[in-house]
Amino acid sequence: MDFEQKPDLNITPLVDVMLVLLAIMMVTAPVIEYEESINLPQGSKSTKLSITKKIDIVMTTNSEILLNKEKIDMKNFTDSFVLFAKDKKRDTPIHIRADKNLKYDSVIKVLKTVKEVGFLKVSLITDG
Repeated sequence: MDFEQKPDLNITPLVDVMLVLLAIMMVTAPVIEYEESINLPQGSKSTKLSITKKIDIVMTTNSEILLNKEKIDMKNFTDSFVLFAKDKKRDTPIHIRADKNLKYDSVIKVLKTVKEVGFLKVSLITDG
């Protein structure tokens, strides 16, 4: 026996088996169908899309806030907004536009006030 000689590995049977398995899988894979039944909600063709009014808040550089085109001073915004939002639905969308030269703190103060009143759909609008 020669210890210098390296053993030969015959991988031909392994390749043959793998090709047969690959061919079987390629034939059976398109035939296999998996279907899960789900209950979809029923739609109504008679319901109309309701137009929700949004609330616009525009913040200017001279410490003024326009709440649906009504001028409010920055100092009085919290109280004014609480009174304004008393009879509004809390799912009404609110769009906040602020001048880019404003301090970040004043925009966050307005956003915090809106969130504390209970409005959940608040968007910060920028010019593209």
